[in-house]
Amino acid sequence: MLKDEVEIKVRSGNGGDGAVTFIREKFRPEGGPDGGDGGRGGDVVMVANPHMNTLGHLVRRPRWRADDGVKGMGSNCFGKSGEDLIVEVPCGTIVRIVETQEIIADLTEAGQRVVIVAGGRGGKGNVHFKSSINQTPRQFTPGEVGQELHLKLELKLIADVGIVGFPNAGKSTLLSRLSMARPKIAAYPFTTLEPQLGVIERPDRTLVLADIPGLIEGAADGKGLGHQFLRHVERCALLLHLVDGSDGDAEALAERVRVLNAELARFSPELAVRKQLVVLNKLDTRLELPEIATAVAALLGCDVRCISGVSGQGIKELENYLLTIVPPRV
Repeated sequence: MLKDEVEIKVRSGNGGDGAVTFIREKFRPEGGPDGGDGGRGGDVVMVANPHMNTLGHLVRRPRWRADDGVKGMGSNCFGKSGEDLIVEVPCGTIVRIVETQEIIADLTEAGQRVVIVAGGRGGKGNVHFKSSINQTPRQFTPGEVGQELHLKLELKLIADVGIVGFPNAGKSTLLSRLSMARPKIAAYPFTTLEPQLGVIERPDRTLVLADIPGLIEGAADGKGLGHQFLRHVERCALLLHLVDGSDGDAEALAERVRVLNAELARFSPELAVRKQLVVLNKLDTRLELPEIATAVAALLGCDVRCISGVSGQGIKELENYLLTIVPPRV
């Protein structure tokens, strides 16, 4: 199950205290100070893992803490630094501070590493406090205390094409036709309860598709299921509006696209100007659909294509067209 929001608390390691020790050797009974510095506390580091697609693993572990640094030792030996704590998250994860909603990291690239909270510095041993008037210093500095943050992680799927449309428009069927993805498909609304990813693979490039659960009018206000998933289309280079073309004239079909665009624009003004492609589905049930598509294109001023998710008509042509109009990721 996709988990795209989670809150966790992270804490970096404390620095180790500096040591207070003195040289005590056979021929140096009154040797000077030799207390070493404490080790540095471990950082909390987030790493983008391209093989992960959910934040669900963080739900079971709401608190994360890096190791503390070790206290300094005699003979000017420094304490060992604490191990960094690595927290793996999916590509597309945004990290916010809960109290301020400030974004402190946006992990979009595979292998990207961000230090979320740095470990405390180690304290200084007494060797640093030796002077001509203080030959046996007993001063030291304690290690710095690690930092703690209350974080909210949000996942925005990274896909090239976002497939949007009303419930039961055939989005899951289209995804299964274009890729090897096998989402649940049934003849009733809201079959898809979470975003699904599929990949078109060619020798020279790949294209990632995201099937966004059905939107309805009022989705931006929280109606239906779509409001939970609108964030996942924000990173898409192209929005593919899939419309059930089995009934309604050109004006009615165009109005469905306008309603969806209005919801997208209310959620994010940037989505209102995102490149779009309208696809009328169920060509197998309506032979005059290509003529209607021409009229819809004139009403909307954008590209309109026809397919049948059931019979496969127009699927290969749509796949080739998507690879043509969606630029490769840099």
